[in-house]
Amino acid sequence: MEKFKEFLKRKNITISAKKYGIDTLGAMAQGLFATLLIGTIISTIGEQTGLEILVKIGGYAKAATGPGMAIAIGYSLAAPPLVLFSLAAVGAAANELGGAGGPLAVLVVAIFATEFGKAVSKETKIDIIVTPAVTILIGVLLSMWWAPGIGWVASQVGNAIMLATELQPFFMGIIVSVLVGIALTLPISSAAICAALSLTGLAGGAAVAGCCAQMVGFAVLSFRENKWGGLVAQGIGTSMLQMGNIVKNPRIWLPAILTSAITGPIATCVFHLQMDGPAIASGMGTCGLVGQIGVYTGWVNDIQSGLKNAITAFDWVGLILICFILPGVLTALFGLFFRKIGWIKENDLKLDL
Repeated sequence: MEKFKEFLKRKNITISAKKYGIDTLGAMAQGLFATLLIGTIISTIGEQTGLEILVKIGGYAKAATGPGMAIAIGYSLAAPPLVLFSLAAVGAAANELGGAGGPLAVLVVAIFATEFGKAVSKETKIDIIVTPAVTILIGVLLSMWWAPGIGWVASQVGNAIMLATELQPFFMGIIVSVLVGIALTLPISSAAICAALSLTGLAGGAAVAGCCAQMVGFAVLSFRENKWGGLVAQGIGTSMLQMGNIVKNPRIWLPAILTSAITGPIATCVFHLQMDGPAIASGMGTCGLVGQIGVYTGWVNDIQSGLKNAITAFDWVGLILICFILPGVLTALFGLFFRKIGWIKENDLKLDL
């Protein structure tokens, strides 16, 4: 056992829930962003402007989704070069065989392929053959064995959430909005979770509402401490910046959480806000305005498919209210109340910017 532990240490293989469950999720989200999401945005711009070249470029970016995710995951696990580059084939196989739940299949398979590849890396004199061969064989064989099942489970869970939201938009609007919003602020990736579950439609709209409540909410709530720098860093960056302060005083999280519990059902029941763009955008909120671009992309897709006649003023009003105005106003009001009763004190939300 000691020799095995020494071997793992020498190969930089650390069996860790944080590394496999948090670090890799964040990396996968970056891989998704750099391929599927940015490709969708470029394609949409091309479709709206009539520039066919942008549509083609976006298509190429989207086609690299599986490899992009797998390589990002390998990078987070400190994969050596030959392992890292070999993961392109692994990601392509897992994403294709995983179907709608492809991102989750890529996550699981890429972790195993990376660690097996690291284990054999530089152990033989023909490393240039052995390492990529082992990485690809393990990854693709596991993809053929596991990916369809993993994809099916992820798809069924996502479909169940979306169906429940359609049937119970009020209660599920609250649940999805609050939980995805919390995931966005925690050191895990809400975007990767939404992508893995293919969370779109009305449930995707609730997820967008929850994420915006956290980001815009913390940006406004902490304005007196962090001024304009904090407004921008949290409002279009990430509310995860507040995690250190949340650990010190968890009650500073309540205004944003309560706001998400309000904006979620308003999104689902009043404005019927849907995410018909890429699922990853459901978990991005106002980060780079990706959530809003995703909603707009969905509108465009629905018009092209005949599901929607046109983008109305009501659509725009709902998007602006849910994503910007209500999160700012409601969180500020809750914040005033909690400051008044002493639950939030001066500099509880201060960031080192």
